[in-house]
Amino acid sequence: MSIETKRPPVVVVVGHVDHGKTSLLDFIRKTNVVAKEAGGITQSVGAYEIVHKNQKITFIDTPGHEAFSKMRARGAHVADVGILVVAADEGVKPQTKEAIKALNDSETPFVVAITKTDKTHSDVEKAKNELTANGVLLEGYGGSISYQGISSKTGDGIDELLDLIILTSEVEDLKSDENAKASGFVLEAKMDSRRGNAVVVILKDGILKKGDMIATVTAKGKIKILENFLGKAVSELTPSSPAVILGFEELPQIGEEFRSGELTDEELSAIKSFEISAKNSHKGVDEEGKRMLKLLVKADVAGSLEAILDILKSLPLKEDQKLVIIRGAVGEISDGDVNEALSNGAAILGFRVGVNKAAENLARAKNITILTDEIIYKLVENTQELFVKAENKEALNELEILAIFTPGPGKQTIGGRVNRGQMKSRAKFEVKRGDGIVGNGKMLNLQQGKKDVNVVNTGDECGLVIESNVKIEVGDKILSN
Repeated sequence: MSIETKRPPVVVVVGHVDHGKTSLLDFIRKTNVVAKEAGGITQSVGAYEIVHKNQKITFIDTPGHEAFSKMRARGAHVADVGILVVAADEGVKPQTKEAIKALNDSETPFVVAITKTDKTHSDVEKAKNELTANGVLLEGYGGSISYQGISSKTGDGIDELLDLIILTSEVEDLKSDENAKASGFVLEAKMDSRRGNAVVVILKDGILKKGDMIATVTAKGKIKILENFLGKAVSELTPSSPAVILGFEELPQIGEEFRSGELTDEELSAIKSFEISAKNSHKGVDEEGKRMLKLLVKADVAGSLEAILDILKSLPLKEDQKLVIIRGAVGEISDGDVNEALSNGAAILGFRVGVNKAAENLARAKNITILTDEIIYKLVENTQELFVKAENKEALNELEILAIFTPGPGKQTIGGRVNRGQMKSRAKFEVKRGDGIVGNGKMLNLQQGKKDVNVVNTGDECGLVIESNVKIEVGDKILSN
């Protein structure tokens, strides 16, 4: 039998970068998260509970940086009420418009907080007019959306804003069923080197208990440790509470719905999963004329990984460039990652993750590039620099093609002279024609004086059997390192 009870609202705070979202939450919960964030930018989803006039409210703090648009959209889907933050000194900006769309698409009721009203150049009326122009019709401006001017520095207007949230949630008449199997949404997922898979969730219905079986579309397990948002171990949590769950056998995808208890096949199939996935790494195929940069990407949490992969896939590249993500994963950089990068000819990018000692030593010994940072756009800049270095790097070994015996593409028999360094059997190479790279391949066999050899040195001529994705021409140069 269902027992319906009133539940607290889950509130998402969205808006343009640096418009005061985190500062607002800082004032509300009397902490200083801003100072702890790299670059002053919130870069992971946090969830916090507060009590206002004896009523509990759960806040989801979503990143404001443009790299995290999917994370913001996910926050809006999970939330019951939204706060659209707009700075009085800047008005509506690109990410403000994106936040409005996310709230509208998810049909999330919201109130508007006009921030930074204490600043000298603030213009509240201008902000209201720009909101109206973008379809946000405020009370007194032809609509019914409530708003409040606030200052996170002085606290002016914040109590009134919280009153608006409580009022909006009462209109929504939020209920939960204490007897239902616990359910909610995955906000974040990461691999903790000490504790295993740590999954942040928001509970929306039922009572979540330590020892419960739990499942999403992509992951399952048993709750070994249940922690509240303060990191305190608890035996159970009630609806609208944020929680950290330890016990998933594998990392679930962020944005997925979870349910607890022993689930039937029918119940499992009924679990809905948003089409927002951190597992969107992809493998590329060599293309003719492309200079490839291969990357293995590691991040602290699934949401960050998702954002980095999206940015890398949209990097503006030259016509002769191709970026290939061989894998994206959550967790510290290990010696296994270095070995994988070595076998694929890849560099490693790490966002807010450490590099274990074995990985450091192996990377140094094998000359594998590892780039780590806590600011996402510094990693992007470093990736672009890798392309520049690859273009400017002169190959150690060069052979000039003098004769074609069996034309290609595919398997070809050719003759040439080593101009620089040495050619080695089984080595991979690039094909240079004029000033550009037109293809690549692998040496299958080297011969001198009709005898198979492993190495041909500078100044010597040889016959080669190669496999290449382009038809080799006389005058081409084969480059290897």
